[in-house]
Amino acid sequence: MAALFGARVRRLRTAAGLTQAELGRRTHVVSTRITQIERASGAKPTLELARALDAVLGADHLLVDLWPYVYREAFPDWSRKFMAHAERAVAIREYAAHVVPGMLQTEAYARAVLSVGRTLGSHEQLEERVTARMARQSRFGTPDRPKMWVVLDEAVLRRPVGGQTVMRGQLEGLLEIGAEPHITVQVLPFDQGEHDVMGGSLTVLTMPDGSEVAYTEGAHYGQLIEDPGEVKGFVLTYDRLRAAALPPLMSLDMIRSVMEDNHRGAKVPSRSERRRLAQEQLQQSGGRQLRGGGRRLPRPRPRP
Repeated sequence: MAALFGARVRRLRTAAGLTQAELGRRTHVVSTRITQIERASGAKPTLELARALDAVLGADHLLVDLWPYVYREAFPDWSRKFMAHAERAVAIREYAAHVVPGMLQTEAYARAVLSVGRTLGSHEQLEERVTARMARQSRFGTPDRPKMWVVLDEAVLRRPVGGQTVMRGQLEGLLEIGAEPHITVQVLPFDQGEHDVMGGSLTVLTMPDGSEVAYTEGAHYGQLIEDPGEVKGFVLTYDRLRAAALPPLMSLDMIRSVMEDNHRGAKVPSRSERRRLAQEQLQQSGGRQLRGGGRRLPRPRPRP
């Protein structure tokens, strides 16, 4: 993609009758930077430079549209392949162990998370990553938006990423997101103890043809799993996490409690209490199934 981007810049520059030095002056970079871009050598262009080149060369957003694919090449092969799958997925199931998933992050929260990356080289690079992450969220506003089911570890709620103000905004965002019909949010409380994905996060993607892929990620590594037999095991692991988590309505209540800074005095219900409360909610709703799952209970029959 970097080579394609460079070829387009060279073709547009030649059509405009500009030398590399002249294009560099108009986009406020040295001529050798233009040479590097056209030859796909050296550092990849920043989003700011892609916008400047697009404007000067009259590319009608072509270079800006190509930039995310060039940017993606900076990631390892397994990460690029996962992002390509995620862009096509019709359903996303994710367990997040440490931070809110990127697709649900506010811009301020995303900036705080991305600012601690080991490969971060500059403020410009940080802004590019934030822009790219926010752009991926735009898919939720399209007709082919995926269904998403997210299980958040309780630690995700209690770690004030970016400080209290940023974290409060993120929790408010989760409450709004949790009310969307195509997104379900659950919280896995600490009292559930150990589980199979404690070391990192897990994502299961359902593709348009019904096939599934899984992706596991730690602090500095990731693995894409495509073998159907292995993926089936990760699907089972995710279903167990989902079953152990608080029901969606109770999860939103817990998020709200943390946001209001009342969580220190709040008591997470025990398993037996959760079962009892879930049954009471089902009975009060006439046996209708709760959003996000839960076994349908029949209406009680009068005794003869």
